[in-house]
Amino acid sequence: MAAAERMVVIGGDATGMSAAAQARRLKSPDELEIVAFERGGFSSYSACGIPYWVAGDVAERDKLIARSPEEHRSRGIDLRMRTEALELDVDGQRVRVREQEGTERWVGYDQLVLATGAVPVRPPLPGIDAEGVYGVQTLDDGQQLLDALEQRVEFGGTAGEGAARRRAVVVGAGYIGVEMAEAFVRRGYAVTVLEKAEQPMSTLDPDMGKLVHEAMCSMDIETVLGAAVTEVLTDERGRARAVATEDAEYPADVVVLGLGVKPATALAREAGLPLGESGGLLTDLAMRVRDRENIWAGGDCVEVLNLVSDRAQHVPLGTHANKHGQIIGANIGGSYATFPGVVGTAVSKVCDLEIARTGLLEAQAAAVGLRFASVVIESTTRAGYYPGTRPIHVKMIAERSSGRLLGVQIVGRENAGKRVDIAAVALHAGMTVEQMTSLDLGYAPPFSPVWDPVLIAARKAAAAVREG
Repeated sequence: MAAAERMVVIGGDATGMSAAAQARRLKSPDELEIVAFERGGFSSYSACGIPYWVAGDVAERDKLIARSPEEHRSRGIDLRMRTEALELDVDGQRVRVREQEGTERWVGYDQLVLATGAVPVRPPLPGIDAEGVYGVQTLDDGQQLLDALEQRVEFGGTAGEGAARRRAVVVGAGYIGVEMAEAFVRRGYAVTVLEKAEQPMSTLDPDMGKLVHEAMCSMDIETVLGAAVTEVLTDERGRARAVATEDAEYPADVVVLGLGVKPATALAREAGLPLGESGGLLTDLAMRVRDRENIWAGGDCVEVLNLVSDRAQHVPLGTHANKHGQIIGANIGGSYATFPGVVGTAVSKVCDLEIARTGLLEAQAAAVGLRFASVVIESTTRAGYYPGTRPIHVKMIAERSSGRLLGVQIVGRENAGKRVDIAAVALHAGMTVEQMTSLDLGYAPPFSPVWDPVLIAARKAAAAVREG
């Protein structure tokens, strides 16, 4: 009997373990040996859930774990935790790893899966690595932050009546920044968000970002715009005590970095594998690294095709990461699958404000040479007379020459955000805004007005296109 092939996976979260699990479904251990290396202490978990765990919405850390290392091993996957990949030898088809006890060795492979994820942006500023400054990219990060918060309460006590509230400073007002701001509000902290741009949420156009800013201020979240951080100030013990900008200092008991992430591709770069403009790995539709027959990559460490702009971009989302893993595992397992691309859909919230977008922003449409019309409408999430109806703003962007939908942004209260999925489907289908006005959407007063807000925006966008 021929020796089994060996599939080596670097990264034990969404892409890596989805690939391993799918390949194992298709090939037995006699046909395919699967070895996975994870440098952290957890496997197959929801990083997107970390802010809600910190906030207390998720009571237990283990609720965020879809499958433990023991469960993976019971299914025939040799998952080795606290084991870090240090070097790739792509010509020799081997990986150098360092195990938990410090031992280093080379492990050969027939098929290699790079699922190294992303790392938080951490600018080289004085004090940025001080105690009390946290990123929240991994479950280990979240555990470290919660342990520190609980220790502060244990030794410092909670702020009593009349005492000063504990202060959290969040650096960056993107998805992670606003979600962590909410988490600390829920924990009773006074929260300051520092954002170097002129509006929060750079994933929205400025006019929609302004709505987010106004809402955050109304939630008693101090949101300082145009505030580039210059230093994290520390006390005599070397612990963060404040965050400084060019104009002011903001006291802090805890500092959280929400500056976004970048692809974790140092191993790939050193091995000479092809990277895109963002630093993400470049793959074909089957998620095979370009020009490498037996190396695959997916998740937050790759660039993907934006189907609207026809440009590659870095889109770090768990939804795509799991799909990539399924596709890689299917292909290694002898089947065939592809990942055609994304339209850039994302949704988030800060307290009761829901924020969503899909497709292109105005600046992105302009950057790829598209002429467009854009409209903004204000409506309600339910029939105006129905109890509990809340405001919703929808922005829609359409190509002038064809009327093709290019993008949608939504800012509103309860039941606003997931309406972005209507637009995401329309983008995948290549629909025009005129065609969207005829969509047969569900209606009843508890769920929407007679004309859903997305369709109101489509009607207005179609009129703008006709006017020319």
